[in-house]
Amino acid sequence: MPIDKTKMKVLLLEGVDKSAAEVFQKNGYTNIETISSAINDETLIEKLQDTTLLGIRSRTNLNEELISQAPNLLAIGCYCIGTNQVALQQAALKGVPVFNAPHSNTRSVAELVIGLTIMLMRNVFPKNAAAHEGKWLKDAKASHEVRGKVIGIVGYGHIGSQVSVLAESFGMQVVYYDIFTKLPLGNAKPLGSLEELLKVSDIVTLHVPEARDTKNMMNQEHLNMMKEGSCLINASRGSVVDITALKECMDKGKIKAAALDVFPQEPENASNIFESPMRGKPNVILTPHIAGSTLEAQRNIGIEVSQKLIYYSDRGSTEGAVNFPAINLPLHIGMHRILHIHQNIPGMLQQINKAIADEKSNVQSQYLLTNQEVGYVVLDIENKVSDNLRKTLRNIEGTIRMRVLY
Repeated sequence: MPIDKTKMKVLLLEGVDKSAAEVFQKNGYTNIETISSAINDETLIEKLQDTTLLGIRSRTNLNEELISQAPNLLAIGCYCIGTNQVALQQAALKGVPVFNAPHSNTRSVAELVIGLTIMLMRNVFPKNAAAHEGKWLKDAKASHEVRGKVIGIVGYGHIGSQVSVLAESFGMQVVYYDIFTKLPLGNAKPLGSLEELLKVSDIVTLHVPEARDTKNMMNQEHLNMMKEGSCLINASRGSVVDITALKECMDKGKIKAAALDVFPQEPENASNIFESPMRGKPNVILTPHIAGSTLEAQRNIGIEVSQKLIYYSDRGSTEGAVNFPAINLPLHIGMHRILHIHQNIPGMLQQINKAIADEKSNVQSQYLLTNQEVGYVVLDIENKVSDNLRKTLRNIEGTIRMRVLY
């Protein structure tokens, strides 16, 4: 018999877009609870007792303790880009894949970067502030078209390449640097080093991940390499820019203006005070980590992550999981599907196949993939899965979880 979706509880926290619940409902899941905010650990532990599929955003910290107290949890969906709020290894060792939406808001980020580029080059925000104070600064001082200017994109991934296409449509010259070889779009030109990019760019925009080698990548040395009077945009990660060094460069007039959407320390919620050395500087645009926050992006994220959770729940597909062997599985009508998650130790597949053979079951298809922590086997067999086979598979030493889907 297929799984009873009506008995599987879906818990969506932190105001996940309503599209997420709609996707679940369209696919037969009716036991859905949505909560508009993050909840404290005590309440979360209580709710996790009967939760099958969990959806969170960035404010819920799913540490090892919380994951260990979720006995029925099958999968976690992070309705955002990052997954560092989840203890990924602990989840994997409990047989719980974690999914996210790494690319659903790329267009939103790219559009804001282009908007910020124009605002910085036209010196709009200082004049806006002056107008609010009753001053009328109607002149062309420090105002430039973006057409013909050089925009340097650091990190030419999904977002960086989108910025490239949009910038070129405005008539900008696009150069980029990436640690990996990336095919240029349009007339974009790859450069051989970050230093080379900084020296030629009128606008430098950062699109790199948070990592050891990107921490304070824009330090005093690199900031000093930027063109006199150039601008800096950071909509990637707050750790990438040395804020103190940036302030010094701007105070000296080396860098004309900056736009920052991310910061080394950010408030946990709207009730906390935002502190930054950049506050009060009229030539700095400060936005509260909203580059990817558009209604369109949130809807796309809601659809994408929910669909990944459903594909795992219904089919066993783990494509897109960040902590799990990734297998994309078709449905095999008329077969019976077994999912076996186990520790990545030698001999597991042999024991699984022996158990199937002892039942005289005919295997129609078999999938196996492993990572450092776990192995994942999916079998489609002709015979109905007997209670004895279920017991045998569960009792294989090293088994983390065994499920029969249909």
